[in-house]
Amino acid sequence: MKGQVAIATDGRRSIGRVEFIALMALLMSVAALSVDLMLPAMGAIREEFGLEADSTAVAGLVTSYILGLALSQLVYGILADRYGRKPLIYAGLAIYLIGATASVFAPSLGFLLFARFIWGLGAAGPRVLTLSIVRDTHEGSEMAKLMSFILAVFILIPAIAPSIGAVLTDWISWRGTFGFAVVVTLLVGVWSLRLPETLRPEHRREIGIRSVIESAKLVVTNRVTAMLTLGLSVLFGAFISYIASSELIFTDVFDSADTFPLIFGGVALVMGVGMLANSWLVGRFGLATLIDATVVGYVIAATLLAVLAVSTDGKPGLWAFVVGLALLVLFQSLLIPNLNTVAMIPMGAVAGIASAIIGTVSTGLAALIGAFIDRLFDGTVTPLSIAFAFASWLTFLSVRLARIRDVASGSTPEGAERLDATFRTPAVIRPEEA
Repeated sequence: MKGQVAIATDGRRSIGRVEFIALMALLMSVAALSVDLMLPAMGAIREEFGLEADSTAVAGLVTSYILGLALSQLVYGILADRYGRKPLIYAGLAIYLIGATASVFAPSLGFLLFARFIWGLGAAGPRVLTLSIVRDTHEGSEMAKLMSFILAVFILIPAIAPSIGAVLTDWISWRGTFGFAVVVTLLVGVWSLRLPETLRPEHRREIGIRSVIESAKLVVTNRVTAMLTLGLSVLFGAFISYIASSELIFTDVFDSADTFPLIFGGVALVMGVGMLANSWLVGRFGLATLIDATVVGYVIAATLLAVLAVSTDGKPGLWAFVVGLALLVLFQSLLIPNLNTVAMIPMGAVAGIASAIIGTVSTGLAALIGAFIDRLFDGTVTPLSIAFAFASWLTFLSVRLARIRDVASGSTPEGAERLDATFRTPAVIRPEEA
């Protein structure tokens, strides 16, 4: 299956491997593009709507988008298992374009916040269903390898998007950044017409409310899944706050507006390297061992960054802060996919719906946590640094309470070894876990 990768179930010819990787990466990237592209434009948005230069109100453009992204994941997951992947991809892209176009012509900040929420509702479609298509067409190590290639292409988007956004804001306006997203998404949508439908007719499932309710009960009542979902929520919440406030921090606190796109892109690349390295690290050390080591490293790095922030009155040296931030992002890039994987171990009987529920709950809570942290901004990096520290300790506690080494077989060392052995393959995010 080296030359062709997608099994055509609708009578159409499969597309080539290189084209498949590129298209999957771009479909995934439209969600990231919606956030990273607009970060350099936040100052211009404040100015147009008459906000103070240090106003955190525009951070809501990130959190409202993420909230929309969270609330619609489960809907796409359920409907795609019934009606197929392609119709739901097109539906998501259509809603995405409505939200993005409305954002271009937004007459007020309130309207823009609502448009961003609609934008997020649409973005969840290609984000979730791209990974479903990969799952439909590949299994095991082949899927892991393919995901590594897709992520390698995907990483380029958050790295270069802020620079593109800065140029568009300077040459056109902040509305031009949203217009650029509209154009890119239209092109990706047309390209996606070449995709075959990958969900076989015999694999289509009826929509059942009862199965959703039962899956939700399993998620809430299972110790491992519930605790790790909580950990994922606080991890992602702190990260969302960083995304939403990054422009304000580097502009106001460090007076580095010109270099912000490069700094943000560099930190994004660190996260991408972590995601790619995760496959090798899991294979080398085992999932349980890697999680234990990573969460300890995350606690140490986050606590030290908080101490640095407090001891310098919230204004440490730029590069000391950037290095600390890069370390946190690196640890998060290892924790998030691996905690997702372990949270799904007890959910084997209802994996599809349960994983969509986990994604919805963790992303939704993260959006609320991120919005709360944003409101604490006081012209320094202290609130964000302390929030990362709290998130690290809560994640550490959730991992300990989950007792992930007991998942395989009781609390015996042999059980932990079997858990590690079971997952000595690259960790891949399931479609509904994204």
